[in-house]
Order: sequence, then C-alpha cells, then structure tokens
Amino acid sequence: MMTQSKQLAEEYRRLGGRRLAKVDDNIVSTRAWDEDTPEAESFWQEHVAPLDEEKRREVELHLPSISER
Repeated sequence: MMTQSKQLAEEYRRLGGRRLAKVDDNIVSTRAWDEDTPEAESFWQEHVAPLDEEKRREVELHLPSISER
C-alpha cells in the first residue's frame, strides 16, 4: 500500500534528494553529507518541512537509513 508519506519520500528521492534517515532511540532525524538537487530541496521545503512533527517523521522513516550507507 502506498501511503502519502511514502509517496512524498519517493518523489523527494526521485528528484535527487540525498537526505538519510537517522533513527536513534526512536528519535528520527535526517542527515545529509551531499547536497540535494535544487528540485529535491525545493520539494522538501514545500511539501515535507511544513508537515507537523509526526507526519514529517513518517516521511523520514521512508528514506534510506544512515546504517545502510
């Protein structure tokens, strides 16, 4: 099943997004060592950043994990 959070994460990645999810003691955040493409950064700022904390966390959990890097 494709949820809205998964759709947002996949579109962000398709646009060249490079943020990775960091999950530590159930605290979710993102890290980026490489810059996003301008399209991905714009998408993140317009569609993900404004989400409330819980919904943004759901999107972040669909990103590749730092541990997979």
